[in-house]
Amino acid sequence: MHSTTFTQIRESLSSGEETLSDIVSQYIDNIEDKNDEINAVISIDKERALGRANQIQQRIEDGSAGSLAGMVVGVKDLICEKDIQATCASNILSDFESIYDSTVIKRLRDEDAILLGRLNMDEFAMGSSTENSIYGPTRNPSDTSKVAGGSSGGSAAAVAADFCTASLGSDTGGSIRQPASYCGVVGLKPTYGRVSRHGLIAFASSFDCIGPLTHSVEDAAILLQTIAGSDEHDNTSSSRAVPDYQQFVKDPDVNIKIGVPEEYFGEGLDDEIREGIEQKLDSLEESGAELVPIHLPHMKYSIATYYILATAEASSNLARYDGIRYGHRADIEEVEQELKEEKQALEKELKTATGEEQEEVSSQIQDIDSSLIRLYKKSRTEGFGPEVKRRIMLGTYVLSAGYYDEYYGKAQKVRRLIKQDFTEAFEKVDVIASPTAPTTAFELGSKNENPMQMYLNDIYTTSANLAGICGLSVPAGTDSDGLPYGLQFMADTFEEGKLFNAGRLIEQLPE
Repeated sequence: MHSTTFTQIRESLSSGEETLSDIVSQYIDNIEDKNDEINAVISIDKERALGRANQIQQRIEDGSAGSLAGMVVGVKDLICEKDIQATCASNILSDFESIYDSTVIKRLRDEDAILLGRLNMDEFAMGSSTENSIYGPTRNPSDTSKVAGGSSGGSAAAVAADFCTASLGSDTGGSIRQPASYCGVVGLKPTYGRVSRHGLIAFASSFDCIGPLTHSVEDAAILLQTIAGSDEHDNTSSSRAVPDYQQFVKDPDVNIKIGVPEEYFGEGLDDEIREGIEQKLDSLEESGAELVPIHLPHMKYSIATYYILATAEASSNLARYDGIRYGHRADIEEVEQELKEEKQALEKELKTATGEEQEEVSSQIQDIDSSLIRLYKKSRTEGFGPEVKRRIMLGTYVLSAGYYDEYYGKAQKVRRLIKQDFTEAFEKVDVIASPTAPTTAFELGSKNENPMQMYLNDIYTTSANLAGICGLSVPAGTDSDGLPYGLQFMADTFEEGKLFNAGRLIEQLPE
């Protein structure tokens, strides 16, 4: 089995060529053979998956199986499954076990998908390389010296390595699309509100979206069909009817208008990626599409705007992890011993201090934390990794008195301008095309000391999250080193069908 789509699996099941147990066993064998090197899967429940495969096989044979019977799905480790750990790849949640199913998990199970395992990620979805994880980095199946992208790197690598038919990831600023580009798979960020966030552990609540990573555009359409729709548990989910997304794939319209923004093809874009994507777009034009030059004047502010607003929301969301209500708790006896030793040392110093020194030491004794405050501090210090701490501090800063209007308030205004740019563009075009990322996958560890360089990997993806629109990354080719890169299409809110149409046209182009 190699890069098998759900459509191909259904055909083999219908013909009796394979059973669902055979297919699940093949995925398990792949994981056991290659996961030690790739590190995409962090846990797997073989017995439950094989048991469920036998049950669903029976339903396939008697004609009562759901629409996803035969699909084996991996789940990013921040989407809750009942009685299964959801750690967000963080020490703060290393012992957390969910007590309920997220809405997307329930919908997958209702349609007879098989959930095979939990997938690696950047801690709390904060990162672009899946190197910020308590489980270690995920490696790119195309070249294991390279990153898989992030934060859904485990989800992209698991599909690319044939560990599952499809996977679920989350996209806050490009975290589905960028790793999809790096790993050579399809990745969809739905419109904000198209898919329920109930059971998704939050990073930035006005940005987060759950979406699929798959081998084909059709599989992404099939998965979205199941997980999309209104949910009483999520007030931000849309009540709009869910269309039949597969119709956009089966007979795609070649006569579409594709916006090509000059802002996405400028400085910083790898020359091979630029040439490859321009060739794809030229081929679409020869087939009947119309390429329309457009201008998105506020896109140059998208990275700065995103990292102000997303970190502000992260600071608020992650305040709940205090070690008291739930999450990692530091050892209270160690905390009390530390405080005792600090106080004793200062009292000893006070005895020999004079004048101003005495006043300063006395003040330090008065300012020693209570054991509760120190417990909070120590629990969070031990529980969070460096990148999460960095973003909490950034977010707390931009929300602080004196800086709120200067940073957070202004960023909200720019967010509105970015949304307006897209609204005006979609009056002229059906979709907007761009590179998904400025480069192919980079070397493991090469950007860990330079956070800004890491953040710039999201330069083409954050704007869709700021505007709340949908985006799709489809494989567009490989560079001279054999590394994949993606072409991104963006469409207006709730126009995922146009993305599937355009993505399918790219799949149909000759190699």
